Amino acid sequence: MNKCILILFSVLMIVSCKSSDPKIFDGYMYVQNNNLQKKDWKLVWEDNFDGSTLDTTKWTKIPPNKADWGNYMTSDPRCYAFSDSNLILKGIVNQDTIKDARPFLTGGIYSKGKFAFQYGKIEIRVKLESAQGAWPAIWMLSEQGKYGEYPRNGEIDIMEHLNYDNLIYQTTHSYYTLELKQKDNPPYYKTSKVDTKKYNVYGLEWYPDRLVYTLNGKETFTYPRIKDVDASQWPFGQTFYLLIDQQLEGDWVGKANPDDLPARMIVDWVKVYQ
Repeated sequence: MNKCILILFSVLMIVSCKSSDPKIFDGYMYVQNNNLQKKDWKLVWEDNFDGSTLDTTKWTKIPPNKADWGNYMTSDPRCYAFSDSNLILKGIVNQDTIKDARPFLTGGIYSKGKFAFQYGKIEIRVKLESAQGAWPAIWMLSEQGKYGEYPRNGEIDIMEHLNYDNLIYQTTHSYYTLELKQKDNPPYYKTSKVDTKKYNVYGLEWYPDRLVYTLNGKETFTYPRIKDVDASQWPFGQTFYLLIDQQLEGDWVGKANPDDLPARMIVDWVKVYQ
C-alpha cells in the first residue's frame, strides 16, 4: 500500500513539473503557464555578446521608424561595436549627411520574430553613458498584437535614462494609462537612484497578476493586475519581445548636444528565465 502511494506521488510530481515548463510556439515564443508563482527560475535564453558580430539568430538591428524614439535608428556599423564580451550601442553625430540626411544616428537591437516570451524573469547587465539628449532604454513590446494597435497591447519599460540624470525610470504603459489616463490606480511608474558610471543589472519578474521591476536583483516597483477596472489595464497575457537601444532626442528627453556625443550603451549580457 505504501509503495503504491509513493509511486502515485512520484507520477504526480513528474506531471506537475512538466506542466510548469514553458511551451515553445513557432520555435521562438516561450510561453509559461498561467499558474506561475514560483521563483525557482531556469535559464531559457541568453546572449553574452562574446563574438565579434551580432548573433542574427537572436537579434535584428532596429530600423528607423516614425516613433519619437526611432527617428535616428540605423544599421550603420558606426553605431555598433563589440569589445571585451560587450555589445556597444552608440548615438553619434552623423558626419555623412549626403548618404543619410539625418543629423544623428543611433544603434539598437530587438528580438522581434526571433525570441519572445510570456511570463518569467529577465535581467540585462548594462553600463550607460550620459549626454544631453541621450535616452537609452531597455523595454518590451507585444510580439503578436493580440488587442490591436498601440497602445492596446501595452509596453513594459524595464529601464529608461535621460540626459545626465542619476536615476532611471521603470514604467508600465497601456491604453489604460495613456488613453484613459489611469496613472494612479495603480501607480504606473517609479524612479530609482543609480550610479551610471558602473554596470547595473536591470530586470523584471513577470507573473500573470503583476510586473515586478528590479535593479541589481532588488525589487523596486510592482505594477499589479487589479479587478473591477477597464480590461485594458492588463494587456500582458501574451508574448513580448525585447528592445535595447541608445536613443537620441525626443519630446521627453529634449534636443541632443553634438558636443556630448558619442553616447554609448555598453551591454554585457541578457538572460531570460522561466
